[in-house]
This record gives sequence, C-alpha cells and structure tokens, in this order.
Amino acid sequence: MGLLDRVLRVVRASLMSVVSGAEDPERALEHMVATMQGDLIQLRQSVAQAIATQKRTERQHEQAKATAQEWYNRAQLAINKGDEATAREALTRRQPYLSSVQVMQAQLQQQQQIVQQMKANMRILEAKLAEARTKKDMFIARSRSAQASQRLHEMIGQVEGNMGAFSQIEEKITDLEAQAAAIAEVNALSTGDSLDQKFAALENSNVENELAAMKARLSGPDHPRLPRS
Repeated sequence: MGLLDRVLRVVRASLMSVVSGAEDPERALEHMVATMQGDLIQLRQSVAQAIATQKRTERQHEQAKATAQEWYNRAQLAINKGDEATAREALTRRQPYLSSVQVMQAQLQQQQQIVQQMKANMRILEAKLAEARTKKDMFIARSRSAQASQRLHEMIGQVEGNMGAFSQIEEKITDLEAQAAAIAEVNALSTGDSLDQKFAALENSNVENELAAMKARLSGPDHPRLPRS
C-alpha cells in the first residue's frame, strides 16, 4: 500500500545519503530508524482503525440480519394466522434489511481483505524496522570505530611531526654543545699561553737576579772589576 511504499522510499533515500556521504552516517541512520518507527506507529493506528470499522460493519451486518429474520418470523406468524395482508407487509418491511445485509456482506469481505493486507504490511515493516535497528547499531559501531581509528592516525601523524621537531631541537642543542666545547677548548689554550708567559717571566726574573748576584761578587774587593757593559 502507499504508506509502506513511502517508508521503503525513505529507507532507500536514507541509505543512499549514508553511502554518498551527504550527511553524518550516524545522524542519517538515526533519522531513518526514527522515520520508520513513526511510520510503523501510523500504520498500527491505521490497522486499528480498519479493524474497528470492520467490527462496526459486522455489528451492523448482524443487526440487519436479525431484523430481517424478525420480519420474516412476523410474516410467517401472520400466514399461520391467515392474515396474508399483514404477512405481505412484514415481508415488504423485511426487504431493506435484506439489501443492507447483502451490501454489508460485500463491505465486510473488502474490509477483511484490507485489514489482512494492512496487517501483512505492518509485519513487513516491523521486520524491516528490527533489521534496520540491528544494522544501525552495527553501522554506528563501525562508524565510531573508523572515526576513532582516523583520530588515532591523525594523532600518530602529529606525534611523528613533533618527533621531527625534536630532532631539529636535538641538532640545535648538539650544535650549542659543540660550540660550548670549542669555546672551552679555546679558553683552555688561552689559559695555557698565559701560564707559559708567567713562567717565562719568572724564569727571566731568576736569570736577572742571578746575573746581578754574579756581578756583585765579581765587583767585590777580592776580584778585579769587570768592564762596564
């Protein structure tokens, strides 16, 4: 029927939306199931209304049959009493009820077919809704797993990028350490040169002192004077 066809079109449209990536898969699946649930509620209400109409027609049908039988019994009673005119009147009053019974009989057959078809459609929709719920849960779980995996790969990529930055920082630190070592070595060399100069000065001082002492001894009264330099 039309409602079930519309439900199936909505399901197909929702699935195509998920496949094409036109919207978030989880939202599309939730919307699809919610739509099917709403349509199932509407279909159940329609089935309940159809059943109520069928039962009302059945009551009217039974009432018309009972009234027609009542007029038939009256006509039979009048015949037994020899009152043919009354019997004819009773049978005449009976005819509209017989017509109503025939009309309502046809209506009941049609309504029964409609109710059976609606019940069958309702069972189909219930089965499809149960299937859709199962698939929705499965697809949502897969979607969330895929999103988590994507975020994990993105984080790994960021970490790898940070490791590259760490490598650059390490290179800079290594350069700074090398520069510091070179400066320390230069300073050590400079300090060594200064010490050598100090020792050289001390050695020269000792030589001068020794020379002065030698001159003093040689210039004493017991030694001839040295020529002045």
